[in-house]
This record gives sequence, structure tokens and C-alpha cells, in this order.
Amino acid sequence: MGIKLPDAFVERMSVMLGDEFEAFMRSYDEPRYYGLRINTLKVQALRFAGELSPFGRLQPVQWASDGFYYEEGERPGKHPYYHAGLYYIQEPSAMAPVELLDVQPGERVLDLCAAPGGKSTQIAAKLGGKGLLVSNDNSAERVKALVKNIELSGVRNAVVLNETPERLAPVFAGFFDKILIDAPCSGEGMFRKEEEMAKQWERHSVERCVIMQRDILGQAASMLKPGGRIVYSTCTFAPEENECMIAEFVAAFRDFRIVPAETQHGFDSGHPDWVAAVKAGAAEAGSEAAGADAAAAVRGTVRLWPHRLKGEGHFVAVLEHTGANGGAAAAAAGPREPALRA
Repeated sequence: MGIKLPDAFVERMSVMLGDEFEAFMRSYDEPRYYGLRINTLKVQALRFAGELSPFGRLQPVQWASDGFYYEEGERPGKHPYYHAGLYYIQEPSAMAPVELLDVQPGERVLDLCAAPGGKSTQIAAKLGGKGLLVSNDNSAERVKALVKNIELSGVRNAVVLNETPERLAPVFAGFFDKILIDAPCSGEGMFRKEEEMAKQWERHSVERCVIMQRDILGQAASMLKPGGRIVYSTCTFAPEENECMIAEFVAAFRDFRIVPAETQHGFDSGHPDWVAAVKAGAAEAGSEAAGADAAAAVRGTVRLWPHRLKGEGHFVAVLEHTGANGGAAAAAAGPREPALRA
């Protein structure tokens, strides 16, 4: 194997995957896949793929309406079409969260952890110039890349912010139709793409990320309209950051439910048994009805595995604000004044 994986990571994945573990490990000996997404604000996807592509015949990414694979040697980042904003270079699995967000023209959408802008530009294309996109990132340095990509893509209905979720929540209470959380995570799903991440990984990386993710989800909940949708995604395999995070959220925020996502294109369903295993390891009781129901519901989330499809590792959960128990989320996240009203 060319990539040196952390021993503790390998041990955990062996327990998690069982019979699939060997296939998972073999995927690290295989070349990764390369993707680009056509910017439909500037050109029709099928026209580009069929007539304009300078990269030969592009193969479609099954789960992304405007996504295509290209060969490693093509170097699309050096072509004038890239600098004209006709496409964005994006890892194929990373295209799935926005597809599941189901953005419609005219909606108000928040990309809460947006830099460097791949998913924001994908959302903007779905909006088609109608509605509002708020692209936020709390890193001043990373926001520079976000602004560049928004401008390059020709997006005209976006506002770029450099704020923490805590500062945004009081201003945008109940404001958005859709919210994307591409959460900061331990990045285990990107080890094949970026070997340096494997070298830097440690057990405590997961614990640190869980704290951030819990806060981000809670703040996002207060900014969503009843009937609205949050998509939470990571590029990691750790159950603590994925199924466990979502089970904990829907148990605490009773006005949210998991919208089951289809397990097509090689997607895997979420694993309730991993929630139970993590709780057992943490000596948590996990016997309350709400917690048990939430754990079972995570089967409706999806995982993308590198040994099952042409892409890297991802997790995606679709959450809907049902409007029931309406004050639960806001009360949990704290005071919400002043508010920006619809």
C-alpha cells in the first residue's frame, strides 16, 4: 500500500466494516477519481460535455446532474475555460450534499461553512440567479478563495460573510429555506486524495471536531424556517461525527426529522449499530425512547465509500424542520434577538 494509514484508524475501520474491510483497504491501492462540475450559470452541462469539452468524452457522475469525471492527465485547471468560470474542479463525492439539499430557484440558502466555495457555486447554479445565497466561513484567510470562486462563477445573488455561526444565528433566526453544513471534520475520507491528512490524523481529531459540529448544528437549527431543510455532510468515516452526531441532534431537537435519502449509485445507508457501539464504549445508557428512535432513524442517512463507488469517503444527512415543538431548537441555542425577519 502506497499510503501509510494510522494504525488506530485501520483498527477501527476493521471493526466497523467487517467483511468489507479488505475491499476498503484495497481502494487505497487504486487511483482516485477526478471530477469537474459544469457551471450552468454560463453554459449548459450537456452542451459542454458533448460539444465544447477539450478533455475528450466526459463520463457523468451518476449522483450529480452537472458533474463529470475527467482523466488525471487532462489538467483542466490550466485551461482558459476554467479561468472563464465554465466549470469548477470538484471531487465527485463532494457533489452529493448539494444534490440532496434539493435547492429550488427563489429560495434563501445558507452555506454555513462555505470556503473555498465548491458547494456554494453548486448551490448558486441550482438557484439560477433567483433567490439569495449567503456563503459564510469563519476563516478570514479561506474567505478570500470563497470570494474568488463566487466571482469567477458569475454569481450575482450571493452575499459572502466571515462570521461565526453564533454571530449569525441571532440575525437570521428562522430566515432560510435551506442550509448546508459542510462541517469541519477529521477528514478521514480524504486520505487517498491528500496523504498529508493521514499523517496528521490522531484520535483526538475526532473529539475536537465533534465539539465544533455539535455547536454548528445547533446554531443552524435556529436559522431554518419550519418546513426547511438542513443537509449536514462530512468527509470522514468516524461514527462520532456522523451517525452519532445526527442521532444526538434529532433526539435533542424534536422539531427535526431525518429525511431518508435513497441508497442508489453505490451509496450505503447509515448504521444505527455504530451509534449503539459508540454509546456502549462511552458507558452511556442510551435507553431513553427518544434516543433509541433517533439512533434507528440514522439508517436514512447515507455514506459514500471509496470501495463502493467512483469517489472518496463522505457522509450526508438530510434534516427537515417539521414545525412541531417549535420552540425547542431556539431555546436550546439561546436568545435570538435582534432578528432579521422575512
